[in-house]
Amino acid sequence: MQPLETHPATGRTVALPAHAVTTTAEDLRVRLVLACDVAGGIEIDAGAVESIGQAVLQLLVAAKAEADAKGLPFTIPSSSPAFAERVQACRLAPRIGLTDEEEPVQ
Repeated sequence: MQPLETHPATGRTVALPAHAVTTTAEDLRVRLVLACDVAGGIEIDAGAVESIGQAVLQLLVAAKAEADAKGLPFTIPSSSPAFAERVQACRLAPRIGLTDEEEPVQ
């Protein structure tokens, strides 16, 4: 299992692992809380995601709602085709702020 990474300069960027599944969800939850509470916003790097599970999708929805409630930014500037397809198939794109402008990384 690969650990999730945060960008060392800002602490806002949370890089999702290739397989973002239940076993990575607790680590992700901690990093999302820190990014929101300490760094003042959340940036998700989903460029390496090959598969993503329901638990991680739920955390992303909750993190986006929390950031919105606090008036903090929540962005996904990089997403893999697998991530984008799964989010769209689950009809969660609006709930996590994934828009057509954020093209999947090839």
